[in-house]
Amino acid sequence: MATTRNDVTAYISASACTMHEMGKGHPECPERLSAIQDRLMAAGLWDTLLHVESEPASYAQLARVHDTAYLDKLAQMSPSHGYVHLDPDTAINPYSLRAAYHAAGAGISAVDMIMRGQIHNAFCAVRPPGHHAEHARAMGFCMFNNVAVAAAHAMAQYGLERVAIVDFDVHHGNGTEDIFCKDPRVLMTGWFQHPFFPYCGDVPLGENMKNIPKPRATTGPDFRAMVSEHWLPALDAFKPQLIVVSAGFDAHREDDMSSMGLVESDYAWVTQEIVKLADLHAEGRVVSMLEGGYDLSSLARSVAVHVKELAGL
Repeated sequence: MATTRNDVTAYISASACTMHEMGKGHPECPERLSAIQDRLMAAGLWDTLLHVESEPASYAQLARVHDTAYLDKLAQMSPSHGYVHLDPDTAINPYSLRAAYHAAGAGISAVDMIMRGQIHNAFCAVRPPGHHAEHARAMGFCMFNNVAVAAAHAMAQYGLERVAIVDFDVHHGNGTEDIFCKDPRVLMTGWFQHPFFPYCGDVPLGENMKNIPKPRATTGPDFRAMVSEHWLPALDAFKPQLIVVSAGFDAHREDDMSSMGLVESDYAWVTQEIVKLADLHAEGRVVSMLEGGYDLSSLARSVAVHVKELAGL
């Protein structure tokens, strides 16, 4: 491992991620990534980032967190044309499986580059998202659990003993909880609108799951108080060697996917707090992976402030 660290922030994506689409009008659409790119360019951030095309995850890397029978079933269901539904909300087209392999691979690329000292931290602009994907089930637009794959890779490949997952998506990361609820090497901190899809999480499945359900119409001050009172003390006590972020921006007040009231400054603030903790305990190691965010304008603006804080600009 390198003894010096490059201070650059990587922007990791894949052209394959734009080929996955689930039908006209579906909110989890390829335009999400182009909106983010356009905003980063307009904000003057694009050229400050190291741009990396992710490699696909391997079958073995996915099998660290997913059942092999499930992986095989997805391959068998992948259509040669048209769409196949994995659940009522989640469809795949002929390019979706390739996109999902690259989305999961982005987190692996980020971990590798960070642990080798090539970059300071990373934002992975990928889709399909991942935090609803359970050990053996796709759901909620998700096929592979991207953050879980990244965390498992960090532990298996580099021997990390404490990995924190911070999930600020408006929906509970049930898949991440399903995968890691019995693994003391992982601490998951999350918040979510409740009651709301996926209608669970209010009763944590393990002591390492710090789930904070919040009612609809929760706004920035309440969100910040929750982070300060619950997340930050737990994370500080855990002393993570790496922080992996499920970066969902669908709690924004302009996003019709939820009924919450966050704004860009809230996402900037929580990112600052994550970076401070990473600097204190994890040599600055942060891998942030895109989850939700479906209003294109607020998504792009929120990602821009998130990336700006990761880059320390």
